[in-house]
Amino acid sequence: MLQFHILSFEGPDGYSRAGGIASRITGLATTLAESGFETHLWFVGDPNLPGHESQGNLHLHRWCQWISAHHAGGVYDGELSKADDYASSLPPYMIREHMFKHARKGGRVAVLAEEWHTVHAVLHLDWLACRAGIRDRVHMLWNANNTFGFNLIDWARLDKASTITTVSRYMKYRMRPLNVDPLVIPNGLDSEAFAVPDREALVEMHHRFADRPLLVKMARFDPDKRWTLAIDTIAELKRRGRQPLLVARGGMEAHGVEVMARARQRGLNVSLRKLGQAGPAGLLGALQDTDSADIVMIDSHVDPDARRVLFRSANAVLANSGHEPFGLVGLEVMAAGGVACTGCSGEDYAVPGQNALVLETNDPQEFVQLFERMDPADEHALRLAGRSTAHQYAWDRVVDRALLPRVDSNIRTVRPLPSRALSLVTGIDEEDSTITPPRSRLRSALAV
Repeated sequence: MLQFHILSFEGPDGYSRAGGIASRITGLATTLAESGFETHLWFVGDPNLPGHESQGNLHLHRWCQWISAHHAGGVYDGELSKADDYASSLPPYMIREHMFKHARKGGRVAVLAEEWHTVHAVLHLDWLACRAGIRDRVHMLWNANNTFGFNLIDWARLDKASTITTVSRYMKYRMRPLNVDPLVIPNGLDSEAFAVPDREALVEMHHRFADRPLLVKMARFDPDKRWTLAIDTIAELKRRGRQPLLVARGGMEAHGVEVMARARQRGLNVSLRKLGQAGPAGLLGALQDTDSADIVMIDSHVDPDARRVLFRSANAVLANSGHEPFGLVGLEVMAAGGVACTGCSGEDYAVPGQNALVLETNDPQEFVQLFERMDPADEHALRLAGRSTAHQYAWDRVVDRALLPRVDSNIRTVRPLPSRALSLVTGIDEEDSTITPPRSRLRSALAV
């Protein structure tokens, strides 16, 4: 039987969520567990929650909690210290408590690691697995979701220790100068993404904004996300007398100041709102009395139920970027039955005019011309085709189509060292595999 171990900084906790990686990891782990695989997710979790939780076949392991307790800013607060502790203390524990026992019983192990923070953990795990004599039973994959931290990676060592993967053909192309040739395993969507948005809320949204083009943008405040283009697009539609409304949700990044300044410069009225409660009711409450606003900037979390209503209600969701490794938001829009407006970098799933609006420039006229040419029949066809496309990226299909074949075809055979050498290196004795976790930092990390 195949046992999965997923290594990631981000995870399902509120403390651990910072972007699309959390959605990717949570959906992947849940799908593997629901498919019958014993699945372990090792992530930098909330320091106030249990160090280990079991949910059927899914085991959540919150690591670095002793460090997170001193860094309340979230998963990437104090990330260098966390990465060091993750790399040094996690691999020995994984080998001793899970991988060695499973392999000795004849099982196989798949390790799926994410982003630069886990690279040294992968290298350490590869070294330990060789010396434990189980490397031939372990399949190691390391995945790049973005180019962050590439300058910190020893690519030659990583390429020898694992199969390198990435999320799109665009990223594969970006990584070729590094002398690696990654496999493409795309992102997926969990079943929640396909839930039908609240119908009463959709009717109310249609009633409120029937006479206004409703556009949506949700992304980090990063210049690559083309926020200023979104502002210029609203300004151009307003200049043409269309009375548009942009409902937007950014982040805490400094670029947000520039975005607000651009809106003022273009003469747009920005209204800051918060969702008073979760779900569609909170969204509807935040979007009351918007007649005088050109932009509603939501300054609070938008939960999935509210987000699906927003995506479905909008005439278009501006999910285009200058550098987009995959475009998970665009795919989520399609799953909700919305009209996705993507860029042209990593969105392999987007076909211009068939299932999405695809922008290639930084000129607001490009979107305006495409938008004004789209009649109700075109819009309906885009929505139907987009939802059909999204179903092809459901996690269960991605796992069956792209992940499991790669795991099964990438067995690395390594001749084990003599048993005495193994026990000296790993603390695992051939006759007694009872494990005592390392002292100091590991014990602190497991403390709750």
